[in-house]
Amino acid sequence: MRDGARIAVVIPAFREASRVGGVIRGLPDWVDAIVVVDDASTDATSSVAEEAAEHRRARGRSCDVVKHATNRGVGAAIVTGYRRALDHGADVIAVMAGDGQMDPADLVRVIAPVVDGAADYVKGNRFVHPEKRRMPLGRRIAGKALAAATRAATGFDIDDSQCGYTALAASAARALPLDDLWPRYGYPNDLLGLLAASGCRVAEVPVRPIYAGERSGIRFWHAAVVLGLVARRWHKSLRHAT
Repeated sequence: MRDGARIAVVIPAFREASRVGGVIRGLPDWVDAIVVVDDASTDATSSVAEEAAEHRRARGRSCDVVKHATNRGVGAAIVTGYRRALDHGADVIAVMAGDGQMDPADLVRVIAPVVDGAADYVKGNRFVHPEKRRMPLGRRIAGKALAAATRAATGFDIDDSQCGYTALAASAARALPLDDLWPRYGYPNDLLGLLAASGCRVAEVPVRPIYAGERSGIRFWHAAVVLGLVARRWHKSLRHAT
């Protein structure tokens, strides 16, 4: 619990056997519930996560490991996690990827605006962190372009639309049509569209980018998918407004 709020962390994971255990063990004890969602990995992701979960349970902390029978996509994994976190009575639900690229030291900063009632949804912003140049250049350029398109479609003043380090108020999670969320790559932009349509308040906070010499993972088809999703959600919002 943090400042009177029950905190859950959802960890979507796909073939992250080498990293997911460290992500679980790195979370602070004040996190009330962890939900790991293995999206039908073909490696030992679930067993590694279960081993780390047992250590946490031994300290009296909740940690669930859920495995999808078929690969449904990271957006679908997060929806599964949101719903399980609500079952645990969470007030605030954070998302941290299973790949170890999100610093647990930033978690307090990410959840704070939701805990304080200042926002319904918080996104990490890697572009304003002092270590922003750790991000591959191609990822920074593409991220800025996609954020501009998402800003235009949603009206949200956001700078890093692709960052997956987030926190959502339980009240917003219950109100959103989560079944309508795009299940795969591009879900962050589609979720922002859902939040805009629901009148939710969105904020950004600085988070540290963590990369191990990786090249940009955003390719042309990634950008095309995101732009298509932004246009789709914008068109839906126009239809509902008329």
